[in-house]
Amino acid sequence: MPASARPAVPIAGFVITLLGAILFSTKAIIVKLAFGATHTDALTLLTLRMVFSLPFYAGVAVLVSSQKNNVRMTPAQWGLVALLGALGYYVSSLLDFIGLQYVSAGLERLLLFLYPSFVVFINALVFKQRITGVQKWALLLTYLGIGIAYAGEITVDPGRPGLYLGSLLVFLCAITYSMYIAGSGKLIPLVGANKFTAYAMLAATAGIFVHFALVGQGEVLVAGRALWGYGLGLAIFSTVLPSFLISQGLKKIGSNNVAIISGIGPISTIAQAHFFLHEPIFAAQIGGTVLVVLGVLLLSWKRPAVAAEAG
Repeated sequence: MPASARPAVPIAGFVITLLGAILFSTKAIIVKLAFGATHTDALTLLTLRMVFSLPFYAGVAVLVSSQKNNVRMTPAQWGLVALLGALGYYVSSLLDFIGLQYVSAGLERLLLFLYPSFVVFINALVFKQRITGVQKWALLLTYLGIGIAYAGEITVDPGRPGLYLGSLLVFLCAITYSMYIAGSGKLIPLVGANKFTAYAMLAATAGIFVHFALVGQGEVLVAGRALWGYGLGLAIFSTVLPSFLISQGLKKIGSNNVAIISGIGPISTIAQAHFFLHEPIFAAQIGGTVLVVLGVLLLSWKRPAVAAEAG
């Protein structure tokens, strides 16, 4: 077959990445359903998510550490991995889960999708990487889209309690997650993607468990068995499976194609929120989403991707 006739993106890689992006986008839906059905708090739900995720990441950590090509990390690297993991999947996830108590699933995913723009700012301020002309246009599109979608959200539901607080928390989540992405981009080439991810997730899990041990309601965790299904769903379908699917997608089709396909995330969340949570779909939301996705795709183009979705 001539080169020009071959598919640009292998079908298997496309399907794997698409499924991973859609599964990642179910997180907000499951969290909102759990809040509505059980009236639980964000910390308890997040703890359950990590309880069920822990065996998978612990297994990966043991596996990669026993391989012959295992990279032995320095004490400084261990510290950075732990710090970034706690920042990216403990602090960020807690902010995100609390924020979801106040904002719609669709708005949460749009605000969270700002993290690539924050990575650009961090790289410019900390690592002295110049912001290119294309990136400036991408940033303009992204923030214009958020502004349009947010204005529409206020118009559709002006009396929603805690809308501004929830928006601020998800916005802060996007910032802390971008710190994780920027830092991991420097460490992953040194220690390996699987090892970094496994130990970063274990560090985040430790932070969540300590937090819950100090202030959590243990009796709710034990007695509230209705919660367990939601925790298991979050762990398997919104955390473990998509993380491995996206990793395989990166291997099969490359970071640029993964970034493009992952743009389905906000659209998938909005569609699922409409069907499962009965959230309205309105013109400003659609227009803002299109601009945000276009902006993120421009930011991601020809940049190494170390993660495709925010957790």
